Amino acid sequence: MFATKKWAIVLIFVVMFSASAGLAGNAEANLGSETTLILAMPEEYINYTISRVNGTWWAKIDGEYPLYFLDESGEAASCVPSELPMVYPTPPNTTNIHVWVNGSEIAWTDWFYDTHHTAIGDWDMIYCVVSPVSPFFLLTIHYEHPVEVVNGSNLFLYDLNIRDYLTEVSNTSIAYFTVRFEGEVSDVRAYTTFTDSVWNSKYLAINSDGDETMVDIEMRSVLDEALAGDLVVMFNDSSAEGSGEFPYWLVAVPVFVFAGFLVAMVYRRKRG
Repeated sequence: MFATKKWAIVLIFVVMFSASAGLAGNAEANLGSETTLILAMPEEYINYTISRVNGTWWAKIDGEYPLYFLDESGEAASCVPSELPMVYPTPPNTTNIHVWVNGSEIAWTDWFYDTHHTAIGDWDMIYCVVSPVSPFFLLTIHYEHPVEVVNGSNLFLYDLNIRDYLTEVSNTSIAYFTVRFEGEVSDVRAYTTFTDSVWNSKYLAINSDGDETMVDIEMRSVLDEALAGDLVVMFNDSSAEGSGEFPYWLVAVPVFVFAGFLVAMVYRRKRG
């Protein structure tokens, strides 16, 4: 049986060693020696594409996560577990999920034993197993989900809890976000969820070109420093706000009504 919840570490995903392998993160690995394994992720790359599908905004996410097994000196571990079970939180109504390890797709199933808490609700999770495991491997994940609407604003959240992956030998992790909006949007802003009710503004770089808007965000997590929390991006639908031009149909309607009234009056006089 795989590890219980007390061994779980939440990142963009939750990594869990099997009982025979030990604990994830900076933990003792029961691999036949007194070896401390450290699972590190110094950087990650998350690309969002936001577009309209049948009148609804959807997010398509492509994430790349380089993962390293290190020893206490920070060198590549010489002995690693034979397999690495993990779970990954997914937003409501997520679809088209794919997981690859070093370019090879692996199977996943729904995780029924727990949910993952975020500032906008509790999310379901999926479960998969990385095997075989090497001191370095590249995890790639693709999934899609509808953008949520809260108080009239569109928003999506990216879960970024990386505390247990920050150690003395890997004390910094940087998440690079690129968000491409395919459609007319306005008032794009970002927040970090320090708590469920306390959100802090986050700097973002915006570049607009016609109907396409590009946003770049960088989140740096450092050992022994307060972590910002998860990332939330909000935006408004410009097409729903109107073009800003004068609504000439407001004039045309009463004109046609008045013209119809005059025609009716003339017709009645002729009959009289």
